[in-house]
Amino acid sequence: MANVVGTKEVVGMNLLELAAIDSGGQRDLVGGKAAGLAALIRLGERVPDGFCLTTTAYAGGKVPRAEVLAAYERLGGGPVAVRSSATAEDLPHASFAGQQDTYLGVTGGEALIAAIEACWDSLHSDRATTYREANGIPHDRVRMAVVVQRMVDAEVAGVLFTADPLTGSRSASVVDAAPGPGTAVVDGKEAADHYVLDGTQVSERGCLTPARLEELRVAGERIRDLLGAEQDIEWAYGRDGKLWLLQARPITTLFPVPPPSDKPGPRLYVEFGHVQGMLQPATPMGMSTLKSMLAGMLAAVGLTVEIVDIGGRLYGDLTDALRDPSTRQRLVELMAVDFGPRAQKVVEHLLDDPRFAPRKTPRKRDAAALKTAPKAAAGILGALARPARARARVFGEIERLRRLPVTDPATAAELLDLIERDAESSTRVDAIIWPVVSGIAVCAALPPLLKGVASEDEIHTVLGGMPYNVTIEMDLALWDVARSAEPYREMLLTTPPEQLADAQLAGTLPDFGLTAFLERYGIRSAAEVDVGVPRWAEDPTPVFTMLANCLRVTDPEQAPDRRFARAGDRAGSMLAELAGRARRERALRGRLAGFFLCRARELTGLREAGKFAGLYALRDRRRRLLLIGAELHAKRIVDRPDDVMFLELPELRTVVEAGADLRNTIAARRTDHARELRRRTVPVALLSDGTDVETLLPAPPSEDDRTLTGVGAASGRVTGRARVVHDPSDASIEPGEILVAPTTDPGWTPLFLTAGGLVTETGAVMAHGPTVAREYGIPAVICVPNATTRIRDGELITVDGAAGRVTLDR
Repeated sequence: MANVVGTKEVVGMNLLELAAIDSGGQRDLVGGKAAGLAALIRLGERVPDGFCLTTTAYAGGKVPRAEVLAAYERLGGGPVAVRSSATAEDLPHASFAGQQDTYLGVTGGEALIAAIEACWDSLHSDRATTYREANGIPHDRVRMAVVVQRMVDAEVAGVLFTADPLTGSRSASVVDAAPGPGTAVVDGKEAADHYVLDGTQVSERGCLTPARLEELRVAGERIRDLLGAEQDIEWAYGRDGKLWLLQARPITTLFPVPPPSDKPGPRLYVEFGHVQGMLQPATPMGMSTLKSMLAGMLAAVGLTVEIVDIGGRLYGDLTDALRDPSTRQRLVELMAVDFGPRAQKVVEHLLDDPRFAPRKTPRKRDAAALKTAPKAAAGILGALARPARARARVFGEIERLRRLPVTDPATAAELLDLIERDAESSTRVDAIIWPVVSGIAVCAALPPLLKGVASEDEIHTVLGGMPYNVTIEMDLALWDVARSAEPYREMLLTTPPEQLADAQLAGTLPDFGLTAFLERYGIRSAAEVDVGVPRWAEDPTPVFTMLANCLRVTDPEQAPDRRFARAGDRAGSMLAELAGRARRERALRGRLAGFFLCRARELTGLREAGKFAGLYALRDRRRRLLLIGAELHAKRIVDRPDDVMFLELPELRTVVEAGADLRNTIAARRTDHARELRRRTVPVALLSDGTDVETLLPAPPSEDDRTLTGVGAASGRVTGRARVVHDPSDASIEPGEILVAPTTDPGWTPLFLTAGGLVTETGAVMAHGPTVAREYGIPAVICVPNATTRIRDGELITVDGAAGRVTLDR
């Protein structure tokens, strides 16, 4: 398409014609919007003529009237569009859409000067300031440029998204359009015609013809391919019928698309991390470690699943299991037990999707599964027959790993050789995995076994106060530390946690039992399965925050050890009641139910043991990686020792052996990781074109503004103030407050020592958070959509764990 922009001369540092902006490092001079328009011009797209008042002029604090008015005259005067173009605008991770000002139809020199000044002022508006803070952009590094363009006399205008911003599908473009200049579309003040261009028939109703929709679709694909990212494009059709492009910027809200696959599509990917209570992204080194560990765990039970990295999260490709006639129905049951109700609903929905219809394929004998089956049967039956012996093996193995002598080679190359060996080689998997699987299996068997005899809430009661859980033992050990720390209460409550952590590491704090706690549990942290995350032993700041929470408990009846004991007593009484009910209905069924209920109490608490045992290998790997990083940092090959966490092992090998300079790669990955850390929601399931499958599900029945519905995961009913938490490291939970979080993992559970209830946006009934909540006897409701945004911090809410409802006191 021909470039219709006029002169390309540089008018001066205060002003630049749009066509004179080069493709190099002028973004700091012209801002994001002007840089985007200049890119379109260089691509040969039709863009209205205009100029940019640069950040140099903004730094001067006064509009250069003569230069602006001269440039305005060169445009021919008349109506122009005046748009903000901040340096932190239209970024790959932050669009700033609507955060700073735009003025359309500005006519006359004085009105133009006033509009430019208003754009400058909008840099410091409340909405722009808040947006920068939410995206981690320092205020003092942002400058404002202003774009002035000739107005298009628009017949119709609107916005084109080259990917569907609602579903995430890269297979569809979306267009919103309205007659006139398009302000109704951009501002959202009036209804616009909405079109989804996915290859199906497009309705001829509305303000755009099929021909124009096709022209927009082709233009969008062309610009997306040339700029290398999905685009949000503002456009207008002039009265002459020509298509003008007014702006193009990356779509910043999309979750990353799955990596390309050579298998027939579409593919279904289910997120694994939320089962472990981890939604934050893993570092690149953490991801490579997680993938190998998870593959090893699945292989130990005879399963083979392709694990992929999408946005720093672990996803498993379950397509083949969904299409296999012999496994597709069982997959629904697997989702319910191991992945939670959100994943279960996704799989149930896709059973009716013709793209995932059953396919008859030649049956392959799974050699790994056949080899594992006898070992699995023996391990599970042995644990069921002798649970005490099984527990002794599990905890004996954990103790052996804790005491295992560790030596580290002297050089980075030797350390890397050691790291590249099997990280799990020191762990006797069979000693742990089959007792853990046995506990999960008997727990999963209880609902069908007790169908018609017990409600889900009653079964959850049986699972409360569960013994033999290493995470519960950790939390109660911290409670013991808090009681020993009473003489230092004032110091611990008034000193910032980070100062206390520094003093602990320096050895200047009095010893009230925390040193021994960290010796045993310092291998833990939030997101502890990521080797790139510091452990509590390295940075005990979160432990001091949680210790302060414990010290605020003054009611003896709210003491965590008493709450845990009460939950255990209720569980024992309910177990006897349910076993009796089952026997009265049918003797054989009653005996079987009683056996499984007892075994659940004896084995289900072990579910945390497998992960805990694996933390020792992660601890050693992390230490060795940081030793390598320290050596590379001393040689000035990397900027920081922990830069190694943003490389994968083969890359680290090139750095260690050849001195490869990968600092630009590391910096880019740190930026990506920081962006993903700010992401508040993660799709539980994705299709290969990026579609978030949950967006395809039928809308749930409407509910009133005061009632939020989720899944009951721990029985009971409690009313208290909500405490919305995204990061447990600095979270203060007053006794009785209800923890509202995206998800929780074992590193969060010390917060439960003072919490009165739990609400999460994701999870599974058998995941860490609900398990620990049941064992403390606090009500929990999981899978509440958008709980952290719909519930206001500090507001009074009621959590009903039996009904799976949260009621807001509004």
